[in-house]
Amino acid sequence: MPTRHVDLAAVAANTRLLSERAGGAVMAVVKADGFGHGAAAVARTALAHGARSLGVTSIEEALALRRAGLTAPVLSWLNAPGADFAAALAADVQTAVPSGRLLAAVAAAAGRTGRRAVVHLHADVGMARDGAAPQQWARLCADAAAAERSGAVRVVGVMGHLGCADRADDPCDRDAAARYRAAVDVARAAGLRPRVRHLAATAAVLDAPATHFDLARVGAGLVGIDPTGRRRLRPALTVTAPVVGVRTVPAGSRVGYGHDHRVTRPSRLALLPLGYADGLPRTATGRAAVLLGGRRRPLVGLVSMDQVVVDVTDPPSAPGPAVRAGDRAVVLGPGRAGEPTAEDWARWSDTIPHEIVTGFGPRVRRFTEEYR
Repeated sequence: MPTRHVDLAAVAANTRLLSERAGGAVMAVVKADGFGHGAAAVARTALAHGARSLGVTSIEEALALRRAGLTAPVLSWLNAPGADFAAALAADVQTAVPSGRLLAAVAAAAGRTGRRAVVHLHADVGMARDGAAPQQWARLCADAAAAERSGAVRVVGVMGHLGCADRADDPCDRDAAARYRAAVDVARAAGLRPRVRHLAATAAVLDAPATHFDLARVGAGLVGIDPTGRRRLRPALTVTAPVVGVRTVPAGSRVGYGHDHRVTRPSRLALLPLGYADGLPRTATGRAAVLLGGRRRPLVGLVSMDQVVVDVTDPPSAPGPAVRAGDRAVVLGPGRAGEPTAEDWARWSDTIPHEIVTGFGPRVRRFTEEYR
């Protein structure tokens, strides 16, 4: 059946490169199950090759890392006020605080458990997404300082997020960096002494050194995605699928639901057992291809829930080895042998590589090549 192969040597190389570019501490962001590559395996590899801490979205993701035996500092930054902050405290998980309500929830959990919470205040510096809005920031800092004096929390960091770092020298990021510096100044004026300032993620690590501060959060870059498109990290993921059957059809035959495609010549068609339920975007219909029989071959007909059809007809002028049931197609990979990449699939689907690599489902079994 379809498989995902994760190359941890690539993760190691990317971590070393990004650590060098960051010029300071690196947090390995392993949210969304390590961008679909396996959170624990990516985390261990990144920590062994330059990362100093880990980042995730939810407390649940952080606790899964602890259950996997990882003891490095972990920050969780996207939680509702009703999240299990007591469990986070018990597992020595740091939390980001974007609002007074969340600060109160974290402080209350600290009071119940007798454990002081380690927090990073989160400032919205221009995305209108997570983080305290500018008009709420001073009050959050004052409340955090009061909670620190009470012994409920210890504010160790201030974080923000850049919205346009994939575009070099974009004015919105210069503005965001200025707002971030101002937010840090407000926190210090409130009596806080954050020792970890972090704003940059992968794209900014590669292209915006002025935003690096004390810590850089790198996630997509660990697995080989360069959001800027201007560097060459090593993709860590290869997805393959077996041919379950091959048939020859006459010219004029229609393929798939809605008879979306009609062959114009006698054709050989191979069937692969994966589809949109496994993570292949249906929007790639009519544009996507796989590497099979030594050549890129087009997918024909609609991408179905569980299967796709590949036209493996060789031109008479350049016949190749016949594709047979049991052969394996490379659906996605680093691209070194001519196979499609995550960037190719993103282009075919009008999306980004991040969505492609995080979209593969549990039927696409994952194998990891260990690396130390």
